[in-house]
Amino acid sequence: MTQIQSYKVDLAKIDGNGDFPCPRCRTNISPDGCTEEAYSILGTRVSKQGLEELVIRCKKCESQLHLTGFSLIS
Repeated sequence: MTQIQSYKVDLAKIDGNGDFPCPRCRTNISPDGCTEEAYSILGTRVSKQGLEELVIRCKKCESQLHLTGFSLIS
């Protein structure tokens, strides 16, 4: 049994159009990837201010990525 790696990614610190590499396997994760070929959505955390966190899983290495920084992007 392998241990699942978990990473925090602050989207407010990413330049460009929002694409970023998986911290573990470097697979490109794109916000335009609506087909979920590279990742799957595991959950969300929402507050009155909007989306706080999106948790996704990289389909290549199975790492969990906790995406934050949405309030600064809006």
